[in-house]
Amino acid sequence: MLVDLRRYTIVPGQLKPYLAIYEAQGLPVQRRHLGDPLGYFITEVGQLNQVVHLWGYEDFADRQRKRAAMENDPEWTAYKQKTAEGRFIHNQENQLLMSAPWSKI
Repeated sequence: MLVDLRRYTIVPGQLKPYLAIYEAQGLPVQRRHLGDPLGYFITEVGQLNQVVHLWGYEDFADRQRKRAAMENDPEWTAYKQKTAEGRFIHNQENQLLMSAPWSKI
């Protein structure tokens, strides 16, 4: 399994508004194309104002196919325009992780 770990640092004071827009407009589109995330988290200790989400794929080709379909969805484009102005997201990080052979995931 391929796990896509995405970490977004949100502009201080904008975490709650960002999460509200994401839940209402971003998550439904992602679920339609990617399925449910493996997990979606908010930092409580350490670097604050971060959301960390994990998405699972069969392999890299599966990820490419699903994300390409999502990127072509007009609702996803509209959502990204609302959140990409720098008003909400300060920084984005992305890692692709492969499951160890004995991992339960």
